[in-house]
Order: sequence, then structure tokens, then C-alpha cells
Amino acid sequence: MSVIWSDRKRTLFGLPLSFTKYTITEDKLLIESGFFSKNEEEIRLYRIMDVTLRRSFGQRIFGVGTIHCCSADKSTPEFDIKSIKDSKEIKNLLSDMVEEERAKKRVSMREFTDDSDVHDID
Repeated sequence: MSVIWSDRKRTLFGLPLSFTKYTITEDKLLIESGFFSKNEEEIRLYRIMDVTLRRSFGQRIFGVGTIHCCSADKSTPEFDIKSIKDSKEIKNLLSDMVEEERAKKRVSMREFTDDSDVHDID
């Protein structure tokens, strides 16, 4: 498993003084949090459906931003990659990698939608 990108959530003045670490590998995003009790969330890239960049005025001053993601993952349908450096570049990297993984696995958005309300008319 090769690491493509890794960073920590930044807090005070954009410094990485937190216990939340984000890692992007070739096919998944890992979110590790906690100091005494550790929690690691794993989201497969092909399951991410939407990626949005949010940057408040304070975040822009300190050169950080938050990437909000919506996914088809049952345990983590929405999550944030909070207060990271180079957020615009990382959002673009993540978006491109999601599309590459979908193409590689031949996954389309149709597989994530609920077809229970679709009616065939003959």
C-alpha cells in the first residue's frame, strides 16, 4: 500500500497540532483519530460520490481548507477532511483519483442510486 498523500488536521494558526490524520493511498482514504483510543475509518475511493471544498475566511488566512465528501459507504455516508494544507490541490487530486478508481472498477453512479421507485412502463 503506497501512500499518495498524508496530512494532519490543522488547528491553531494552521499548525498540525491534532490527533486526526488523513491518508490517501492508491484505492482508499483513511481517517485515523484519537490519542488514547484510536479510531480508523476506511473509505474506498470508488464509493465517494461528491467532493466539495469549503474555506472560511479564517481558514483562508491560515492557508487551510475543509473538503466535504459524500459517499456510498454505509458507516460513513458523509465526512470532512478538516483544516488541511493545500486543500484545493488535494480536492482535485482526490476527485481525479475517485474517477480513476471508478473507471478501473467499472463503477457508475447508477449503482449507488436506489431503483426501488423506478417503474417500467411497457
